[in-house]
Formats: sequence, structure tokens, C-alpha cells
Amino acid sequence: MKRYSFDIRGREELALDEEGMMLPSIEAAQREAANSLADLARDMSRGAEMQHLSIEVRNAAGQVAEAHLGWIVRRLQ
Repeated sequence: MKRYSFDIRGREELALDEEGMMLPSIEAAQREAANSLADLARDMSRGAEMQHLSIEVRNAAGQVAEAHLGWIVRRLQ
């Protein structure tokens, strides 16, 4: 098991994960990042016309993966 940290980046913000999470593999860390993005998007979607979020995954050696999610909400009429 290794400790992975999940830093969240918004448009102009970076929130560093100071605690991290013990996970068995990089694949598990990637799944956790994807699930976390989905949860964040659900929480932030109210009223947001455009948004881009990313999670940068790192371990003791440095950044090992990243996940991105972007959306645009546009009224057509």
C-alpha cells in the first residue's frame, strides 16, 4: 500500500491534499480521482455556466496521474 494525495485544481485555485489516502495501486488511485471528480462536479454544477476541474494524483515520488473534467452549460433560447 502506498499513500496517494489528490490535489484539486479549479480555474484559479489549487487545494493541496495534506493527508492523502492509502491505496493498493495506481489504478485504485486513478479510480478514486475519477470518482472524486464526479462528486465535485455534482456539488458545483448548480449555477455554474462553465467549469473545469482537475485532480492531480501524487505519491512520495511526485505526480503520477491526473484526471480532468470540464463542462459548459448554455441556454439556447
